[in-house]
Amino acid sequence: MTAALLAGLLAGYGIAVPVGAVGTYLVSLTARTCLRTGIGAALGVATADGLYALAATAGGSALASVLRPVLAPLRWVCVLVLLALAAWGAATAVRRYRGRRPAGRAGAVPSSAARAYLALLGITLLNSTTVLYFAALVLGSGGGAAAGFAERAVFVTAAFAASASWQVLLAGGGALLGRALTGHRGRLVTALVASGVMTALAVRMALTPA
Repeated sequence: MTAALLAGLLAGYGIAVPVGAVGTYLVSLTARTCLRTGIGAALGVATADGLYALAATAGGSALASVLRPVLAPLRWVCVLVLLALAAWGAATAVRRYRGRRPAGRAGAVPSSAARAYLALLGITLLNSTTVLYFAALVLGSGGGAAAGFAERAVFVTAAFAASASWQVLLAGGGALLGRALTGHRGRLVTALVASGVMTALAVRMALTPA
């Protein structure tokens, strides 16, 4: 149970920490509206991460029973996927940092916390990298074949909680924190930290006995 909790927290922070377009929009939205609206938007992002974690966990369990004969080579494929995601995220962050590309401008501002929640939920659900990330984690660790319902529930809940805590931190951090995290240097640092977390997950997966 503790292992599932730690794995879920690590997975949630790994996907939530890099401050990209969604994180930048979240901070700017809170600055232009109020903390309540920002928290609603933050929970929308976290809900999408939790739903993807749930889908990957459930799908991973079903696939694991079918793919059990090739689970060992599949584990290495998943390790390579995580390493590729880490490298891609770090390279993109470095390229944007060197090019000093400004963050995209946000569109219409949601007028309530509920609308902000739905807007950010929809935007984050369109991020295919998130489902690929969680699917690689679940399949690479055995697809939940050896884990019971309780362990999978703890994993999903922990991933949601980790994402929610980071998104709420972004929303409530204020203008100073927003500038620090969404500026050129802040975006580079958070992306490199997240890439480091993904790399650590891949290494842990590779060293864990099948």
